[in-house]
Amino acid sequence: MCISETTGNLLESCQHTGIETTPATQSLTVGRRAFLGGLATIGIASSIASQSQAFDEPAATDAAPAQPAEALIKELYASLSAEQRNQNVYAYNQKADGKLTRHGMYNAPYGGKKIGDQYSKSQQELIDRILKAMTRDEEGYIKITRGGRFDGSNNLQGCGASFFGNATDENKFCFMFTSHHLTIRCDGNSAPGAAFAGPLYYGHSADGYSTGNVYHYQTQQVHEFYDALDTNQRKLGLTKGSPGEQAQSIRFRQNTANIPGIGVDQLSSDQKELMQAVMQSVLSPYRQEDADEVMEIIKHNGGMDKLRLAFYKDSETTDSLRWHFWRIEGPGLVWNYRALPHVHTFVNIAKV
Repeated sequence: MCISETTGNLLESCQHTGIETTPATQSLTVGRRAFLGGLATIGIASSIASQSQAFDEPAATDAAPAQPAEALIKELYASLSAEQRNQNVYAYNQKADGKLTRHGMYNAPYGGKKIGDQYSKSQQELIDRILKAMTRDEEGYIKITRGGRFDGSNNLQGCGASFFGNATDENKFCFMFTSHHLTIRCDGNSAPGAAFAGPLYYGHSADGYSTGNVYHYQTQQVHEFYDALDTNQRKLGLTKGSPGEQAQSIRFRQNTANIPGIGVDQLSSDQKELMQAVMQSVLSPYRQEDADEVMEIIKHNGGMDKLRLAFYKDSETTDSLRWHFWRIEGPGLVWNYRALPHVHTFVNIAKV
């Protein structure tokens, strides 16, 4: 398994791992009011009352963390010894022979440096708090950590936590958390115009069509959208072949007129509500401000009507397993989701 690196649309490097595990799944409930407020700003219908079972109101435990992730990151940075800074802090625009930078999508601890070997127990607890603050709520944390097991990384200590830049005062910085099937960042908006502080990578080793996969609910939501399409719309949405993976799969197209799939502008109002639900499902693990930034970028790049959703079908696809990939794409946005044999998702969203 190889995860490549991207800086914008530039392919830079590759890392490998061969470990697979299957943690247990958990149920999902997500809030809808704040999310739909963001959707309303881009001028599409916001009522999804018919989806109430799938999108419950948030529980009392969904409250925002006492401290934002950025404050916790600065606290962790301040606690580092000189040796720890030497090992785990890199220049903000680190190139490292063109191989490892803050823009990569890594499938293992960055640089092979594990949290259990690099940080004290109290620092490890702080890193866990940072990760929780980077997610929307407890359910989001469960999804991102895959039940706390991090797939082949097994636990927090087997993951990586790295800094790029000086995380003090008003300096540009980026905190990057890496593990098996995960690269996620927080940078205090040091890179304005880029959602999630750069390309996002997530996945899970369980079969992508099984309930044991923590991200299966996203494909279920896409199935509901597909089922609502008429015959001609399905023909527009279905695409033969594969969109590929890794960095090359999330480069922005210069000619957006050639993007495969069914366009949001070709949907009825009811179908647009289901597309909203798809967007809500993929954004649900992440903190509200990151979801809001995604919606603001979509608006800046032309709105939801510019997006397309494609379903990639190959010779192994059957009725019960309709496609191996589904993909949301538009100007400055790619959400490339591989469902089989297990989930790999590569995301790139930025103002263009």
